[in-house]
Amino acid sequence: MAFDVARIRGLFPALGDGWIHLDASAGMQVPEQVATAVATAMRAPVSGPGGAFPASQRAEAIVEAARRAVADLVGGEPAGVVLGPNVPVLLQRLAEALGSEWLIGDEVAVSRLDHQANIAPWLRAAQRPGAAIRWGEIDIETCELPAWQYDSLMSRRTKVVAVTAASGAVGTRPDVPKIAEIAHKTGALMVVDASYAAPFMPMDMRALGADIIAVSASAWGGPAVGALVFADPDLLDRLPASALDPGTRGPERLELGPHAYPMLAGLVASVDYLGSLDDAASGTRRERLETSLSSAKSYQAGLLAKLISELRAIRNVMVIGDAMRRIPVLAFTIADVKAADAIVALAERGICAFADDVPSGVFAALGVSEVGGAVRVGLAHYTTSGEVDQLVDAVADIRT
Repeated sequence: MAFDVARIRGLFPALGDGWIHLDASAGMQVPEQVATAVATAMRAPVSGPGGAFPASQRAEAIVEAARRAVADLVGGEPAGVVLGPNVPVLLQRLAEALGSEWLIGDEVAVSRLDHQANIAPWLRAAQRPGAAIRWGEIDIETCELPAWQYDSLMSRRTKVVAVTAASGAVGTRPDVPKIAEIAHKTGALMVVDASYAAPFMPMDMRALGADIIAVSASAWGGPAVGALVFADPDLLDRLPASALDPGTRGPERLELGPHAYPMLAGLVASVDYLGSLDDAASGTRRERLETSLSSAKSYQAGLLAKLISELRAIRNVMVIGDAMRRIPVLAFTIADVKAADAIVALAERGICAFADDVPSGVFAALGVSEVGGAVRVGLAHYTTSGEVDQLVDAVADIRT
């Protein structure tokens, strides 16, 4: 493995601003090759698809390349890749399409660990026919999402199980394959939001047991583009269309309006960037992604372990959760210091972090808002051990 963080940092012009960017849970900074791909596509003649002239053919080629790139990333098929402006919009379209056939007494399972993007659409879709909502609860000590509870959550009336591949709040990676196994025994559709997991580990939607998986390019430094990938592309033709043309087939059934072609060009470049994280990566793009993201996972695991250990050594600092498997996202509280005040103090020291002090999502289940909220940091591919040390020192200074 050859994960060279110094080389990777050189790919990001934004890192020249002098700040320590531990805000990756809101989206990583943009590599130069992605910005260049977007700018190049905006300068080139691009038209709508369906024409016999080069500008139209270029548009079709960009869309096809974007579908192939996302398919390579998650181990799916290009014919099953739906593209759109972001994951929340796509999940809303999906929920509306699936929910149009639900009846009173049907059920949907969601989890307290998930982001609202993979909760709110299902709650709305269930409300219309009077379908029941089943909640997967988290362990408040570890922030794990126990898979065993899904045995009692699901029934033959369960239509969809929506769960995250990793939490963007506390980093927990639940046992998605086990949950999927339970879901499929009842005939439920497994929808996995991999928005936060995809930048940090190899994705294989079939190994996860996902019938549909969602990813967001901005999470790994790509443009504002989201995608849904269907393990069975034929399922798309059985869904009610969201498209303006109800007779369209394939991924276009859930795609509304024209694509932002420069953004899709940037999406392709961003997946290629992920495949280049390891200097030794070779082979097909899918093989390069597996090698590079495995290297990134190992590198990030070391940084995260260091950060957790050193924060826990600071008096009156509590790291939230202790999940066995996690991505490099961390939340912590500082006794007698509100999270909103703590992130201001960190910003004064040149560190970017977020405060989660609104009583919603996973932090609502944990009651974190009652103690002033939590500070949330997210490590990126370009985070260094020295930056972790500076965060720890800054938190210790806040305490004193």
